Amino acid sequence: MASSFRAAERLGRINPSPSTAAAARVRELKSAGRRILDLTVGEPDFDTPDHVKQAAIAAIQAGETKYTPVNGTPRLREAIRGSLRRTHGIEYSDAELTVGGGGKQVIFLALMATIDAGDEVLIPAPYWVSYPDMVRANEGTPVIVETREAAGYKVTAGELDASITDRTTWLILNSPGNPSGAIYTEAELASLADVLRRHPRVSVLSDEIYSEISFTGAPAPSLAAVAPDLRHRVLVVSGVSKSYAMTGWRLGYAAGDPALIGAINTLQSQTSSCPSSISQAAAAAALEGPQDFIAETVPVYRERRDAAVAGLSRIEGLTPLAPDGAFYLYVDCAGMIGRTTPDGRVLQGDQDVTLYLLDSVGVAVIQGSAYGQSPFFRISFATDLDTITSAVSAIGDAVAALR
Repeated sequence: MASSFRAAERLGRINPSPSTAAAARVRELKSAGRRILDLTVGEPDFDTPDHVKQAAIAAIQAGETKYTPVNGTPRLREAIRGSLRRTHGIEYSDAELTVGGGGKQVIFLALMATIDAGDEVLIPAPYWVSYPDMVRANEGTPVIVETREAAGYKVTAGELDASITDRTTWLILNSPGNPSGAIYTEAELASLADVLRRHPRVSVLSDEIYSEISFTGAPAPSLAAVAPDLRHRVLVVSGVSKSYAMTGWRLGYAAGDPALIGAINTLQSQTSSCPSSISQAAAAAALEGPQDFIAETVPVYRERRDAAVAGLSRIEGLTPLAPDGAFYLYVDCAGMIGRTTPDGRVLQGDQDVTLYLLDSVGVAVIQGSAYGQSPFFRISFATDLDTITSAVSAIGDAVAALR
């Protein structure tokens, strides 16, 4: 029977998430019996801390299973304030906080609240795969700002200034970045702030979801703290998914200008009403409780990073970018392009590279073109060391087999 479904025009502007598609392909191959070394998944392999799980159980047993305020429970809002105070030294009020079903939802609602048709959003490349499509879904125009290796694949003040037009509404900053793991230093943020002061209509969406997974010895700096005079123009977005291994709990939050926060809360009141009450209780426990989990897991991520960087650096044709934070490795694979596989196929781009690694040696990675920069591929080292070292060895075998 023919379907009567007619997709809205906005749906044609966006694509399915490449990382979600890659994960689905891995599941298909595994269910068919293939051994796959999966380096695609951007979520911690650690379990949620016990005290966080116990807080959720206690909330259920106490009957905390009803609607909450749209911007979260008082306890969670206080925990968020304490976390932002601890990591960035910034004090926020209730009117400056919003809570949603993951940082992704908060970002989407922020864009929905502020973008009109044709408004431009600056997105430095490489970028998280969802940014451009979320802008398009809200009738905006993503403007991709190319970054350079010499600048650590971070946007510079000059590149920012040259990209701003009279239609620019937002600059999206992601630090530590996915897929690069790059962290903007305080000096780099200060130079961007100088440009932003000359363009008062441009706001900054600062995605800091990986802030505490930092290999520099401190959380990644925030533009809101570096340039406090711009604080009302900076929306700080974070959550508990990455730092506390709580991806499935779907709890994110943002802090910013009260008028913007109010608009986001209005939209949420008409979409999901409020985040899960149980997830809020768990997130509050994560943010306000002992921070041992972060202190224990970050050195493990660093060990995995170092092993992956060392192994891939020994493979001719590959150049991994050592990240300062997060749990991704962005690998320049230009040395593989133009070479021929054992069955006679020429690798013409990074998507060919990822398919070759998957088909030939069962290593799943994501092509760099999905993140706006080629030829690269991204691996996640949020998995055990044995899987990482086995995958790196297999990648070496696959590269060695090329002609």
